Amino acid sequence: MPDRELRKEIALDATPEQVWEAIATGPGIATWFVPHSVEEREGGAMSADFGGGYDDTGRVRAWEPARRFAYGALTPPEEGRPDYAFEFLVEARDGGGTVLRFVQSGFLDGADWDGEYGSFDAGWGLFLLNLRQYLAHFAGLSVANVVTMAWAEGGASTLWPVLRMALGLDAAPAVGDTITMRPNGIVPITGVVDVASDEFLGVRSERGLHRIGAEGESGCGVSAYHYFYGDPAPDVEALTGAWQSWLEWAVPLKTG
Repeated sequence: MPDRELRKEIALDATPEQVWEAIATGPGIATWFVPHSVEEREGGAMSADFGGGYDDTGRVRAWEPARRFAYGALTPPEEGRPDYAFEFLVEARDGGGTVLRFVQSGFLDGADWDGEYGSFDAGWGLFLLNLRQYLAHFAGLSVANVVTMAWAEGGASTLWPVLRMALGLDAAPAVGDTITMRPNGIVPITGVVDVASDEFLGVRSERGLHRIGAEGESGCGVSAYHYFYGDPAPDVEALTGAWQSWLEWAVPLKTG
């Protein structure tokens, strides 16, 4: 029986106070994850916007500034549903910098365990990389989030060639490549590829981080998340609508 906790650890070139601001406040979480609101106290309410009408709520379970932040569901889930809980531990590193440890628990026994764990593992790997990139290249800047998501027919392996074509890419890029994404109806984005996996394509431009995702082989979640840092901020409403329309145009949507 595998350990039903997901654990990750990342070294960050930032102070514990900077890391705390990024992982435990609404404006901070938005710089690397998705837009959040957080009542900054134990017992405070949280909410998150994942795009495409998908959102979530939670409750702060631990609030120890610059040390420990944890949260879980706002209300108990229905019987038979997982009761996910998330914990972030912040620790100063000898010689400078910070180690951030992350734990997700509450997984259920079942046949879907491997797929569920793998999906969360890939997702948190991407978001923690976003945190590192934000602190390394855009620390202290405000963020404007464009978050879009849809469910598509088919699996990631068949949808990725479709998505790359819709982005104007001839082939799968590699980390370190400089590319230009040219989605239909949207201003092109040029930058360096910093993520190239079976689930995600990531590009770091002069203005921010851009992440395209396709996850799953039985009903596929497709997403386009963008983090624009500093001023002037883009028209978030217009860009969100444009990217949502692009997703829904690029792939066959799941029905029923």
